[in-house]
Amino acid sequence: MLRQKLSQSPKTKLSNTLRSWLPLLQANIEDLKESLDKFAEDNPFLSIEEKAQTQKNGQNYYDNFFKRNAKSDILEQKALREQSVWELLDEQIIPPLFPTAKSQTIANQIIQCLNHEGYFEYDETILREFTKEEVEKIRTRFKYLEPVGVGAIDFKEAFLFALENIEIKNDELYEFSKMLILDFENIQQYTKEKLYKEAIEMIKKISIPPFLEYFEESRAIVPDIFIFRENGEIKVKINDDYYPEIHIETDGLEHEFLSSYLKEARNLVDALAMRKATLYKIGLMIVEHQYEFFLGKEIKPMTLKDLAQDLERNASTISRAIANKYLSCDRGLIPLKDFFAFALDEDGETSNASVKDFVANLVKNENKQKPLSDSKILELILAEFKIDIGRRTITKYRKQLGITSSTDRKKLYELEGS
Repeated sequence: MLRQKLSQSPKTKLSNTLRSWLPLLQANIEDLKESLDKFAEDNPFLSIEEKAQTQKNGQNYYDNFFKRNAKSDILEQKALREQSVWELLDEQIIPPLFPTAKSQTIANQIIQCLNHEGYFEYDETILREFTKEEVEKIRTRFKYLEPVGVGAIDFKEAFLFALENIEIKNDELYEFSKMLILDFENIQQYTKEKLYKEAIEMIKKISIPPFLEYFEESRAIVPDIFIFRENGEIKVKINDDYYPEIHIETDGLEHEFLSSYLKEARNLVDALAMRKATLYKIGLMIVEHQYEFFLGKEIKPMTLKDLAQDLERNASTISRAIANKYLSCDRGLIPLKDFFAFALDEDGETSNASVKDFVANLVKNENKQKPLSDSKILELILAEFKIDIGRRTITKYRKQLGITSSTDRKKLYELEGS
């Protein structure tokens, strides 16, 4: 059997590879072989293989990569990790959202009542020590937890939970989206409404049910991009050793009809190479825009539009490229989407992430006898960052951080005996 290994070299023209490039770009690295297999199903001469190095070495390969390329011992465990949804939830049952021992106990009992989709199913045996009112009061705080929608009683409430965590500047759009969710059974009746398309696009981005990405008890997270220091420089490496290999098997046949299969295979190879090239460029741009982050500082404002302009790509393409993908560096394993914070000032120096951190620290150190109101927090933000973002935005940020109102916080502090 003649076995021809195709070299993977990027092409300048996108037209011949667009059909296969976009699906491969959107797939996360763990699902890459499965995505390639779908293209190979209709081509009898095409085969997809995992690299032997990855198969043999598994996690040790990634550990060894960092031992060879970085001095920090922290990196040894960052390239491949496992985290169950239960561990993720357990990490979030902490103050200020759950400030008392009782609230934390109820929250942990609620977690035991979650079904395989992440929805809450009341269990009288598990929750027998508490009233339904007490349970409901704590359950509503789950709207601020990850994964989004966890603890909701059904898909509608899960969508509403998610809506609370989306930055929606238009109040009318927020209210219309809420109405669509509540009247989901009759959603077709609203197709002619002016905000329908925008609302639907936003709702479709919400991942429901909550445990959709966690149906297995745990999952391995493999990074697409490595960022490491070498000889005083910050370098970028694509995890191409995890990429499958594409082969053509012709059996020595020389038929005219075979040319179409060969062309299809080469287009697939080009598409895979373009995936690597695009992600590599994204890695370089993240380092350029977020250089100080890799030196231990905060993430700076950066939008998909900024990156799209630099890479001369459409913002929707960049959105596909970063979806469900991770970057591994000495500060941990980080979703690529986390690097995109909104700028709140004209100079682009202040991000919403920075303001949220500032709000969290304010509340953490506030006078428990006189908790800070949203108006006072806004006043302090104006003094610190010289920006006026509106009290409603402060309220939204506070809710996203799982921080209750000043009135409720005062009550909680009193319960704690503060």
